[in-house]
Amino acid sequence: MINQVLINCNREPFPHTTGTGLISADIAERTLRWFENEAPWCLKIASFYEQWELPLDSSVLPSDLRCLTTKDTIDDLTRTMLAPITTSSLDLLEVTAHKLVDGQTIRIHNDFIAGEESHRLLVQLNRGWSESHGGVLLLFGSSRPDDVRRALQPVNRSSFAFEISPRSFHAVSTITGGERFTIVYSFKTALQQSESNQ
Repeated sequence: MINQVLINCNREPFPHTTGTGLISADIAERTLRWFENEAPWCLKIASFYEQWELPLDSSVLPSDLRCLTTKDTIDDLTRTMLAPITTSSLDLLEVTAHKLVDGQTIRIHNDFIAGEESHRLLVQLNRGWSESHGGVLLLFGSSRPDDVRRALQPVNRSSFAFEISPRSFHAVSTITGGERFTIVYSFKTALQQSESNQ
């Protein structure tokens, strides 16, 4: 499922990697059709965002899309997107899908909770996204909204992985058209995982 893809690694404003074409066009298209027509989305509203969410586990995924969450796929994703920014062993916590539609936004936040997730990997899926649709992933150098250091368009089949920390501030600009789908793989360092189980 994982394609050969050129990965860019960056240390600022916090450790992250970006890539394009991470998953095959065929899998992306089949996943998009399911997201658009059959997936059982649930609306979630929190203090800094509103979005549609869906856990991607074997009880929900169609059989032809279970490759999204197999051990081989997770190992490939980890090696490709996360190994460049961490030497730690990582355990998968969960895989979810997010959908943002017209008017929805995700305000600036860092995802950091001590002892919880340590890394996250995003795969973007959409149809013909353009700047006029909004939904830009913004990376910040601090918690200040005017401290934007990088802006990433959610190009179809593009990917973004990052280390979660007190400085991993990011946001998604308001959607002004279309539907923005993201597959989110959440990880925890193996050491953290073992400590939390004691």
